[in-house]
Amino acid sequence: MVEVRHLTETIDGHRVFYREAGPRDAPVLVLLHGFPTSSHMFRQLIPALAEDYRVIAPDYLGFGVSDMPLASEFDYTFDALAELTAKLLDRLDVGRFAIYVQDYGAPVGWRLAVRAPTRITAVITQNGNAYTDGFVEDFWKPAFAYGTAPGPDTEGPMRGALTLEAVKWQYLNGANDESLVSPDNWIHDVALLDRPGNDEIQLALFRDYLSNVERYPEFQQYFRDSQVPLLAVWGGNDGIFGPDGARAFVRDLPKAEVHVLDTGHFALETHLDAIAEYIRDFLGRHVS
Repeated sequence: MVEVRHLTETIDGHRVFYREAGPRDAPVLVLLHGFPTSSHMFRQLIPALAEDYRVIAPDYLGFGVSDMPLASEFDYTFDALAELTAKLLDRLDVGRFAIYVQDYGAPVGWRLAVRAPTRITAVITQNGNAYTDGFVEDFWKPAFAYGTAPGPDTEGPMRGALTLEAVKWQYLNGANDESLVSPDNWIHDVALLDRPGNDEIQLALFRDYLSNVERYPEFQQYFRDSQVPLLAVWGGNDGIFGPDGARAFVRDLPKAEVHVLDTGHFALETHLDAIAEYIRDFLGRHVS
């Protein structure tokens, strides 16, 4: 049985939690989680990959078991989350590494890549966009309205995204078999979202989300320049990032490998074995 360790490092005065498994001298794979979850989303994927890779899955500040300074005490932006993640990897003596990005993990991962392109050995993206292709308009219209003009009139729908009903929808919408999705997911996520002050943290990141879209041309230039090996494994029924977001990578990375699965946003809940097999095959060919 693979041992998964649950560890913390203090980075810039903040405790950052991460899960780690696998041989320390093996190629490194960094798993970057989405909203509204944490490294908890990788609890089954980590042991599936850790025999051959050193797998590291951090919780961003304000998420999971990492520290949660109030929004008045810390400037919650995607730049800040990426900066702390980079410093954690340096603390762990990680040199070159592959990334698995999902949802919020994509803007964090793309920032790591443009910061140090030669350190990225490969990219796995699971419903993590770098293009506006595939943005589902009904979902994103209120988010962009809030990011463009934050205020009482636009904040309400975004607070709605922090409710049990909305979080449960993210897990179940588009899932080909809802019985495979454990309720532990939304119970875990909502318990953390409901901590006093966490709503303001999430709202700050909602407001900052447009900064990711504004940097898409820069991220796409990184793909063109680096021709980094990329695997897209995508929940094709996702009501947030549709499958055109996966296919868009081929424009800049003609050798990108794209697999669209019959499931939703949190594809690992229903297609763990298939995704793990795609990853093992992909990394086996591209990461020594």
